[in-house]
Amino acid sequence: MKTITAEEFDKKFDDGEDISEYVDWSKVTRPGLEPKRVNIDFPTWVVNGLDQEAQRLGVTRQSLVKLWIAERLEARRQGK
Repeated sequence: MKTITAEEFDKKFDDGEDISEYVDWSKVTRPGLEPKRVNIDFPTWVVNGLDQEAQRLGVTRQSLVKLWIAERLEARRQGK
């Protein structure tokens, strides 16, 4: 991996140049997007409904729950 100054890096990035040779991709993080495990207890009927909908859509229960919650939070963030 090559090294350059922060100012050189910023200029290359701002100019749309390829900066991949200056980045150690194994150490890259996305602040605020790190997964955090939570446990939620649902009644059986809710779990059954989630499983049916997940199967209909061809996704996992976990993916469905994450998608629905993210959609709801995004709509709320946008004031809908």
